[in-house]
Amino acid sequence: MTAQTAFDLIFRNTLMRSSPTPVDIGVTGGRITAIEPHLACEAVEIDVGGRLALPGFVDTHIHLDKACLLERCGHIHGTLGDAIRAVSAMKRDFSTDDVYARGAKVLERAIVHGTTRMRTHVEIDPRIGLRSFEAVKALKRDYAWAIDLSLCVFPQEGLTNDPGADELLLQALRDGTDAIGGCPYTDTDPNAHLKRIFDLAQQFDLDVDLHLDFDLDPSWSHLDEVIGQTEQRNYGGRVAIGHVTKLSALPPERLKATTAQLAKAGVAVTVLPATDLYLMGREATHNAPRGLTLAHKLVAGGIVCSVATNNVLNPFTPFGDASLLRMANFYANVAQAAVGDFDTCLDLVTELPARLMNLKDYGIAVGKPADLVVLDIKDSRFAIAELPEILMGFKNGRQTFERSPAKLLHPRN
Repeated sequence: MTAQTAFDLIFRNTLMRSSPTPVDIGVTGGRITAIEPHLACEAVEIDVGGRLALPGFVDTHIHLDKACLLERCGHIHGTLGDAIRAVSAMKRDFSTDDVYARGAKVLERAIVHGTTRMRTHVEIDPRIGLRSFEAVKALKRDYAWAIDLSLCVFPQEGLTNDPGADELLLQALRDGTDAIGGCPYTDTDPNAHLKRIFDLAQQFDLDVDLHLDFDLDPSWSHLDEVIGQTEQRNYGGRVAIGHVTKLSALPPERLKATTAQLAKAGVAVTVLPATDLYLMGREATHNAPRGLTLAHKLVAGGIVCSVATNNVLNPFTPFGDASLLRMANFYANVAQAAVGDFDTCLDLVTELPARLMNLKDYGIAVGKPADLVVLDIKDSRFAIAELPEILMGFKNGRQTFERSPAKLLHPRN
C-alpha cells in the first residue's frame, strides 16, 4: 500500500486489461504516479466502479480535411477514381475556415467516442494549396486539451505528374509536420513518387505513411518498391501502408510470403474497413468480394497493424461517426474474427496503432500521461462484442467529456 500526500486525483476501483481485479490509479501533475489496490491518500476521487479503463483509442488514418462533404456531392459516386475526382473538384473552393469547421465536427465526435491519439492525412497540392494544412494545424493546437493530433501531409493526386505539388509539400514540411505520406497509384511514375517521398522523409526525419495497392488486382503491386526503399534506408518500424486491399486477393501461399516480407522489413499495415468495403468489388454482379485485408491474421504473422476510420461522410465513405470501437466491431464482423481474436481486435485500435505511430508515452502505466477513457463494461473480453458506452475521458488527468449510462424508465404500477 502506498501512502502519499501528493496525488491530485485517484481513480478508484479501475479495471485494466492487464489486471484481473480492479486497482486504484494515482495521478500527480497530469501523470500516473501509482497503480495498486487501495491507495491510501487524500485526493480528489473518481469511483470507476470496476469498469474498464483504456488509454484511449488511437486512430492512425483519418482525413479531417475532406470530411462531411455529403451535402455538396450532388450525385452518388461509386469507384475510387470517382471519389478522388469529386473531392478534387470540391477542394478548389475549400477555405481554411471551412476545413476547420468540418474537421472540428469529426474531431469532437472522435473525442467523445474515446479517441485520445490521431494521425490525420492532409492533402497538399496546387488545388488546395496549404489551406487545409493551416486549418488542421489550428485544430491540433485548439484541441490539444483533449487529443494528440498528428499531421501527415501527402499528395493525393500524384507528385511527379502534378507541377507545383513538390514545392508546396516542401513548404509544409518546413513549417512543421509529423509524418509524410504518398499515393503512388495516382502518379504516372509510381516508383519515382515513392523515392521522392522517402527522400523527403529522411531529409526531415519523418515517419512514412502511404496509401497503397488500393484495388483487388493481384497481378501488379507497388509493395515490393516500398519494402525495398524501407530496407535500403534502414527505415524499418517507421513505415506504414494503408488500405493494401490487394492483400485480400492473394492466395494463401503468396499471402504467407508477402506477410513474411512485410514483417522482416518492419512495414506496418493499416486496414480501413468502412472505405475498403464501400469501394472495393463494386463492379461485381454477384458474389462480391469483401476487399478487406485481414489485419488480425497479419498480426499473427508478426506485422504491426491497425484498424482506422479513414473517411467520414464523403464520396469515399458516406458513413461514419469517428467511433473506433464501432469500427473495430465492424471489422471483427466482416473479417469473421473468432471470439478468441476479440482481444486482438481491441489491440488494433489501442496498443498496436500506438506502436505504429511510435508513441512512447501511451498506456496506463506509472510515468505515463493520465490519458484514459472509461467503458461501461467489467470484462475487457466483451468490449468488441458488446460495444459498451464510453462514459468519460481524461487528458493529462483533466476530464474531457462525460456520458451518463442509459437508464430504463419502468412504468409505475
